[in-house]
Amino acid sequence: MRGRMMALPLTINEIMHYAARHHGEVEVVSVTGDEGLHRTTYAQVFERSARLAEVLTGLGLQRGDRVATLAWNDHRHLELYYGVSCAGFVLHTVNPRLFAEHLVYIMNHAEDRVLCFDPIFMPLVEALADKLPTIEHYVVLCGAASIPANKLPGLVCYETLLDNASADYSWPTLDESSASALCYTSGTTGNPKGVLYSHRSTVLHAYGSVMPDTMGLSKRDTVLPVVPMFHANAWGMPYACPIAGAKLVMPGPKMADGETLHSLIESEGVTAALGVPTVWLALLAYLRDSGKTVPSLERTVVGGAACPLSIMREFEDKHGVTTRHAWGMTETSPLGTVNTLLQSMDNLSDRERDEIRVKQGRVPFGVDLKIVNDVGEEQPWDGESFGDLKVRGYWVCDGYFKQDDSVASLDAGGWFSTGDVATIDTAGFMKITDRTKDVIKSGGEWISSIELENLAMGHPDVAEAAVIGVEHPKWTERPLLVVVPREARAIAKRELLDWFKGKVADWWIPNDVVFVESIPHTATGKVSKLSLREQLKDYRLPPG
Repeated sequence: MRGRMMALPLTINEIMHYAARHHGEVEVVSVTGDEGLHRTTYAQVFERSARLAEVLTGLGLQRGDRVATLAWNDHRHLELYYGVSCAGFVLHTVNPRLFAEHLVYIMNHAEDRVLCFDPIFMPLVEALADKLPTIEHYVVLCGAASIPANKLPGLVCYETLLDNASADYSWPTLDESSASALCYTSGTTGNPKGVLYSHRSTVLHAYGSVMPDTMGLSKRDTVLPVVPMFHANAWGMPYACPIAGAKLVMPGPKMADGETLHSLIESEGVTAALGVPTVWLALLAYLRDSGKTVPSLERTVVGGAACPLSIMREFEDKHGVTTRHAWGMTETSPLGTVNTLLQSMDNLSDRERDEIRVKQGRVPFGVDLKIVNDVGEEQPWDGESFGDLKVRGYWVCDGYFKQDDSVASLDAGGWFSTGDVATIDTAGFMKITDRTKDVIKSGGEWISSIELENLAMGHPDVAEAAVIGVEHPKWTERPLLVVVPREARAIAKRELLDWFKGKVADWWIPNDVVFVESIPHTATGKVSKLSLREQLKDYRLPPG
């Protein structure tokens, strides 16, 4: 017997229609390159999204066609979030920090037809254009007077396109399982993999994000997502904030500028802010140096990399700001866990609370976790047993875009293998203890240790190489290159570090080199990163 309830589709279109009707007056404030501090409202954003949808339809795009973006957090990028997906196309947010070869691979693999980009990325786009055969239209995200000199054939101006379009666009009725957005994630081996979100998964993720023990958003909030809109959909805030009716403040390219972040928090009355540890280190440093405070700020959510306890303590002790640790990945949209202490923990000592706060937290409804040993046996939630972390849920991917064999990431029960090693305690608080893929996370961005090792091994004077992550005061973690030189060869550190230039993005290049006589191996002949980390546990990166 079936229930007699309406089966309305869960689509991003409904978020747009709801927010326009019920929260249309709520402000969207953003730092832009051509307009300074720009103010608009949800109603105006969605009106311009309709103009954009008409433009894209007029360009001949068909359902499911991909529209790429190379853009920071501002109102135009938000218009793209809705104008593209709600028209039945797929928004492909591209990370401009990636190495050029990865960018070319990603956009060609996605077969993007349109590329929309901020003027600051003009040199990058010009350098890549002849390698992107599927791109038919280049759209620069600014007004006509702000277009930089360029050699791109057929370049068009975003504002000119919208000025000439009508807002009377007839939005299509979409199936909730339709693809809405695409984001590529890079791992330790092979090419980046595409995670293809659906309308349904995005709406459910937004529901999960607004709940009290996750982001706890409401119409009383002003939210500052200091996480790029090209990085796992800015943690879902472009969707969750319109649902809640929260004011949205976006920092544009000023992500890691402490003074700008403070100015936005102070002038706009920000109550909740989200970002990687590096962002908060920059803000706290500015607050210390300037003697300023953030009285409106109530809470920060920290993810992307493990949050040092020192950040949590400084926010709480000096500014009265609660810090919530979180964990997720592109494949989980990205909400996986958030660390919100339970009522039963209110009377714990500071030391006991700190032991819990450094964990990544508990799952919201919609996500489930388990840890398994090497033979797939589920391990107990006792806070001591550890194992490979697996996840499943309403907003977790079941495979990668255009990779039929990607179901190998799922076990027989449909659980996704995260590549992390974790423990889970009796209260359900999960803690990451290691990464099975040995990916290094620097400032919230991934660096492949294996790719760096392979490049180092290409140097004629290197016999063997390994790369591990080492604690860094600003970036949380940075790569350290460990090298066994070829016999009777003398290699300068600078020569080895220069070897990486032009082969990977500059921020991937290791901070230092340690020369050793041998690198530890496992019984199967693989480099033992666990033993290597233990061997170098007292090592500290040089300052700078």
